[in-house]
Amino acid sequence: MSEGRYIIEHVFETVAEVELIDVMGEATRDESTAIAQRLLAVGELYARRAVEWAERNLWCADPCDAVAAEVSAAQNISHARAMGQVAYARALRERLPLVAKVFIRGVIDFRMVLTIINRTENVDDEVMPALDAALARNVEKWMRLSGPKLRDRVDLWVTKFDPAGVRVPPKIDDNRYVEIAETTVGMAGIWANVHAVDAAALDRRLDALAATVCESDPRTKEQRRADACGPLARGEASLDCQCGSQHCPAASERNAAAAAVIHVLAEQFTIDGTSDAPGYLPGFGILPAESVRDLAASAKLKPLVVPTETAPEPGYRPSAALAEFVRWRDLTCRWPGCDAPAERCDIDHTVPYPAGATHASDLKAYCRTHHLIKTFYIGACGWSDRQLPDGTIVLTAPTGHTYTTEPHGASMFPALKQSTGELSIPAGVDVPDTDRSAMMPRRKQTREQDRRDRINQERRERTELIAEEERQRQAWLAANYEPPPF
Repeated sequence: MSEGRYIIEHVFETVAEVELIDVMGEATRDESTAIAQRLLAVGELYARRAVEWAERNLWCADPCDAVAAEVSAAQNISHARAMGQVAYARALRERLPLVAKVFIRGVIDFRMVLTIINRTENVDDEVMPALDAALARNVEKWMRLSGPKLRDRVDLWVTKFDPAGVRVPPKIDDNRYVEIAETTVGMAGIWANVHAVDAAALDRRLDALAATVCESDPRTKEQRRADACGPLARGEASLDCQCGSQHCPAASERNAAAAAVIHVLAEQFTIDGTSDAPGYLPGFGILPAESVRDLAASAKLKPLVVPTETAPEPGYRPSAALAEFVRWRDLTCRWPGCDAPAERCDIDHTVPYPAGATHASDLKAYCRTHHLIKTFYIGACGWSDRQLPDGTIVLTAPTGHTYTTEPHGASMFPALKQSTGELSIPAGVDVPDTDRSAMMPRRKQTREQDRRDRINQERRERTELIAEEERQRQAWLAANYEPPPF
C-alpha cells in the first residue's frame, strides 16, 4: 500500500458513515466558497485594470486579455480558461452581486451559477437588479434540480422581468465543428458535427478506401476505416494492404493528389532501435518508439542542430534553422499555462532587439496574444521576463509575482536542454521611449460593443418569436373561438 493511500485511509478509518456524509457536504460548501472567492478576486482585479487601462479597449490585446494573462499565470491555466473566468467574474460583480453573495456562502454550486450567468446574459441592464434579487431569494431551493429543470426555472424568472431577454437556442447550422485531439498514447480521437450531405460523402469515401485492400488483410472493417483517415488526409487513392504478401493483388503505387506533412521529434537512438525512448508529435503528445520507427522507415529524416556557443545572427529575424530549434525546444507558448503550439507562435526576443540578440539564449515562443501583452503592457505596471541559457523563462507580473517555465521540448529531450551560451547583454536595458501603443493592432470596436451587438441581435430574434407566437394564438382564436351560450 502506498504511503499516500495509507494516510487517506488512516484519516477516515475511525469516522462513522454519518460523519463521512457530513464531510462530503462540508467539503462541497467549502469548494463553492473557494470558487466564489477566486472569481470575486478576478472581478476586483478586472475592475481596477479596466480603469487603469481604459484607453486600451480598442487594442487587439485589450484589458480583458491582459487580465486573463495575469489570471492564467497565477492559476497555471490556458488563456481561454482564464478569459472564461474573467467573463464569469464580471457577470457576478456587475450584474449578479446578490447571487454572488449566496455563492460565497457555499450554499449553491458553480454549476448553478454558470447556468444563471448564461441564461441572464441577454437581460436588459435596467431590470437586472430586480432579477438578481429574485434569483438570490430562490436559488438555494433549486440545488436538487437537474440541468434542464434548472435552466427552465431561471428562464421562467427571466420571462417575468424581461421576455425579450430569454435566450434563443442556437441555430443547428451554427454548431458545426471538427475537433481532433489526443486520446491515448499514439492515438487521437475525432469529433465532429458537419452537414449530413458531407458526412455521407465522408462515410462512403472511408468505405471505399477501406475496400482497396485484398481479402487477406488481417484488419476488421472498422480498423481499415480508421486507417483510411491517413490516405484520405494525404489525398491518396488507396489504403496500404497489410496482408504481407509480395504478390498482393491490391498492391499498387500510391497516387498522391496532395502532400500532407507532419513533423515528429525523436532521438537518433530511438530511430536506430537501440532505445525505446518515445518521440513527440506536436498537438498529440507522446508517440511510442515503435510508431516512431514505423514512420522513420518511409520518412525524410532531418537532424535538429542545437546551436551551442554560437555567435548571434545578424538582423532581427532568426534564420530558418534557429527558429526551428527554438520551436522544437519550446514546443508550446512559454506563457504559464498556455499550450498554443509553437508552430503557430511568434518568436520573441526576450531582451528587445537590437539591445537583445537574435540568438537561442534570447529567443522563445510566445503565442500572438501573449506576445502582444509582453510587448505593449510594459513599464511600472507591465510584464517583464528574463531568459536563462537553457531556455528557462522567469516572468514577472505587474504585481511583482514571478512565474518560471521550462521549455517543454527540453524537458522531454535532454539534448535540447543544454546551454546555448551566455549572452553579453547589459542588465536593465531600457525600453526605447517611443509610443509603442501606436503599433498595437486595433479592433474595429470594443469587446463590450461586440457583446452588445450579439445581445441586441438575439433579443430581436426573441421579440420576433414572441410576436409570431401571439399571431398564431390570435389566428387560432379567430378560427376556433365560440362565445359562451347565454
